[in-house]
Amino acid sequence: MNPLVKDTRTLTLAGGLAVLQAAIAEAGRIGQPMCISVVDTGGNLLAFGRMDGSKALSVISSRNKAVTAALSNAPTGGAHADVELQVTLASENQWTNLIGGLPIRVGDHVLGAVAAGSGTGTQDLAVARAGAAAIAGAHMFEEFEPMGAEDTGIIRGQAPVRT
Repeated sequence: MNPLVKDTRTLTLAGGLAVLQAAIAEAGRIGQPMCISVVDTGGNLLAFGRMDGSKALSVISSRNKAVTAALSNAPTGGAHADVELQVTLASENQWTNLIGGLPIRVGDHVLGAVAAGSGTGTQDLAVARAGAAAIAGAHMFEEFEPMGAEDTGIIRGQAPVRT
């Protein structure tokens, strides 16, 4: 093993399109039109779809969610709501804590990420998970609990209430 070289893997265009198609199918199944972005390990856009009836602003937010998930190797929405603005400003608006971005990780390798937007955070995450599932062995982050203000009932300055 060469200590000067790192093994990496990334989604191909065919992989990105497979993820996109699986996510579109789930969005259609739940009846929620979505904007869906798929990026490679560097956050570069591989595939994108804007379903009829989705929100125009979700074009931007879905891409930012995907980039954030790919570069942080974590689902979006996991930072506490009290730090959202500071981290967003520190990253020149390239980072988002909106729920719905999911890294596509197989074993120890992040291959890219998928993100959906236009629904609730819960719907966006479900569509992203369906997209990631198109890649055999992709981690689904079942243990992930959102910490952002969206869909969590968080009141700024207080810990989330768990029921």
